[in-house]
Amino acid sequence: MFGRKKDAQQIQGPLTEESLRQWLVEHLAKRIEAAPSDIDTQKSFEAYGLDSRVAVQVSGALEKVVERRLSPGLLYEHQTIDDLSSYLAQELRLTRRTG
Repeated sequence: MFGRKKDAQQIQGPLTEESLRQWLVEHLAKRIEAAPSDIDTQKSFEAYGLDSRVAVQVSGALEKVVERRLSPGLLYEHQTIDDLSSYLAQELRLTRRTG
């Protein structure tokens, strides 16, 4: 809006574990200036050189995607894309069932 570029690209279609994983791959690839095909979803975020500042920024961008507050330390608690996307999918399903 008003010429500002959105920080986080949104997920097209339903929010699923796979769509979260794909968003994380694309977001990380963009951050480290690599091709999405070069991202190993089982490799730790730290192995890609993400420092605490960038981890907090990624967590903030992810909050916009899932429309929910997330811990700034989320990437340290769940250190791979596979682990983080699995955790978030589980948490979101729990929220949907009780909400």
